[in-house]
Amino acid sequence: MGDATTISAKDVKDLRDKTGAGMMECKKALQETGGDLEKAIDWLRAKGASKAAKRADKSADEGFIGSYVHFDGKTAVIVELNCETDFVANTDAFRALAKDLALHIASAAPLAVSSDEMDPAVVEREREIYREQVRAEGKPDHIAGKIVDGKLQKFFKEFALLSQTFVKDPDKTIEQLITDVSAKTGEKIAVARFARFKVGERA
Repeated sequence: MGDATTISAKDVKDLRDKTGAGMMECKKALQETGGDLEKAIDWLRAKGASKAAKRADKSADEGFIGSYVHFDGKTAVIVELNCETDFVANTDAFRALAKDLALHIASAAPLAVSSDEMDPAVVEREREIYREQVRAEGKPDHIAGKIVDGKLQKFFKEFALLSQTFVKDPDKTIEQLITDVSAKTGEKIAVARFARFKVGERA
């Protein structure tokens, strides 16, 4: 066993970055292995404390492709759901989430994962439509801008995936659904991208 005084803060940080284990666990692992980084990683794996052997290099790059094809064969969705480790990617909870998201996307037809990822041209077109509506209603200039912004936020809530209400649970948004599964698995979970296809529709 190495002397605790020989374990530097940098060594502890390096081990934590590679494994995702807690600071105290990393320090103990290094002490138990005489400061040998690779042996400390193995020690943590053996103890079940390591979350990801290559976390520093592959943070949230593991995952699963969820898919859904509607019974009539006219609508299909694929969605890439990411997490931090292959272990979580293979759990029933994670894969069920990916499939639920694919089903939801088929039904709710979001335009992007989040409002930040919306096509700027689409956002500007909607904004101009709302401006015309406000002008036609004769709203005063000093409140027109706020009304337009409010309409735009409603648009985001309706068409940004994370803001949408989950089709299988109206009391929960997609973001809340993901957060719930993230809490259960102890890992960051994120939707990377999705594609929705419907017969007769073109992008």
